[in-house]
This record gives sequence, C-alpha cells and structure tokens, in this order.
Amino acid sequence: MSLAHAGHADGGFPATALVPAALFWAYLAAALRLRDPGGPGWPHARTASFGLGALLLAAGLLWPAGDFVGHMWQHLLIGMLAPLALVLGAPVTLLLRTLDRRTGRALVHLLRHPVARVLGHPVTGLLLTAGGLWLLYLTPLYRATLDSPALHTLVNVHFLLSGCLFAWSIAGPDPGPHRPRVPVRLVVIGVGVAAHATIAQLLYAGLFVDVPATAAELRAGATLMYYLGDLAEIALALALLATWRPERSPRRRAAGAVAANA
Repeated sequence: MSLAHAGHADGGFPATALVPAALFWAYLAAALRLRDPGGPGWPHARTASFGLGALLLAAGLLWPAGDFVGHMWQHLLIGMLAPLALVLGAPVTLLLRTLDRRTGRALVHLLRHPVARVLGHPVTGLLLTAGGLWLLYLTPLYRATLDSPALHTLVNVHFLLSGCLFAWSIAGPDPGPHRPRVPVRLVVIGVGVAAHATIAQLLYAGLFVDVPATAAELRAGATLMYYLGDLAEIALALALLATWRPERSPRRRAAGAVAANA
C-alpha cells in the first residue's frame, strides 16, 4: 500500500509555490537596475538561468506528490535541477553589485568567515545532499513526512538549500574564497554519483529502505532517481568545466607581468 504526503494529495495550490515567483521578481528588478543606461550591465544568460531555476522550483512545489514516484519528481526538481539553474544565475554577484559599498563589504567579510569555509566546502554539500537522502529513505523519516505537512515542507526546504549549497560549492560563478581546486571538486561529484546510484539501487530492490510504497512504485521512483539524477550530476560537472579557468603558476604570472610592463 502506498501513502500520499499529508496536505499535498488534494491538489490544492501550495502558498510556497509563490516563493519562486517572488525570488525571480527580486532578481529581475536588480538585473534591470544594472542594465539601466550608464550601468555596468548584467548578462541575459544569467537572468535566463535564474528564471529557469525559479520555473523548475515552482514545478517541483506544484508537482502532485500523491505517491513515491511523485515524491521522486519533487526531489529531482527541487533538490537537483532547480538549484543548478539558480546558482548559475550568480545571485550573490548580482546582490553585491546592487548593495551599497558598506553592506557589500560586510557580505564579502561574511563569505570569508571560517564558518563559511566549512559550509562552502563541496564535502559539506555532499554530506547534506546525499547523506540527507540516505537518512530520509533508510530511517522512519520518510514515513513521518507522510503524516506531517510541516515535516514534508521542511524536507523540501532541505532539498533546495542543500542542493544550492552543493551546486554553488562545485560550479557556482559567485565568489567562493575557500573553494578547493577543480580535481577535488570532480572527485566529490564522483562520490556523489556513486552515493546517489547506490541509494537508487536499494530503493529498486526494496532493501534496507523504510518507504511504504508498492514494489512497482519503488522501482519506478528508483529508475527516475538513477537516470535523471545522473543527468543532473553530469550537467553539474559540465557547468564546472565550462566555468573553469586554469590557474597560472607564480612563474607564469611573473612572466606575464614582465611582458605587460615591457
């Protein structure tokens, strides 16, 4: 027997679905401000990416979670696809360019705080995203979300925030003073793919998981998780490679400076 998430199976319009629209409205207002005559400008591609992320997030929040397959679509949209598109919109950079100088400096100082170093490390993002899934499906937590709308909403918030943190730590164009080098980030992506695939296989086989769903629903949800999750992580790796700029060695930097002054 499968159970639906409490408070979501009746098809009602969740107020949380208005959040993506509000986020995009604020982002668009800031981007248009930068594109005023005489302003520094703002790339259309970043605006389009953030708009796509807001759209995917709204789709995830409105998706009917009537069974485990619906829940898995929510996970993929809210926790993997929307965060990547939102992060590639560089919202922190946009915020820094629209804040006054004093507030901007305070935000930069916050990004350089030791706590930000820990939170912004890809391993932390991996533990929160992949570790959160293992906790959700291998313990009674998922079962509890079926009876508690508040807990269900909290899980969706975790999907979104941990997904954004992971995508930002891997491939975000926003400032990341403590971001490790590209090889480290590629290894973390590889571990994430393996962790995601393993929990999908356990769900498909119905082993060690505590999910009250039929075998057919488990197999369908696990298949979605396995293939679409892989596609999302490949897209994340491609975004990392697309935004990667090779670091120049001190010797090459010095040579470049000499050439520039010649």
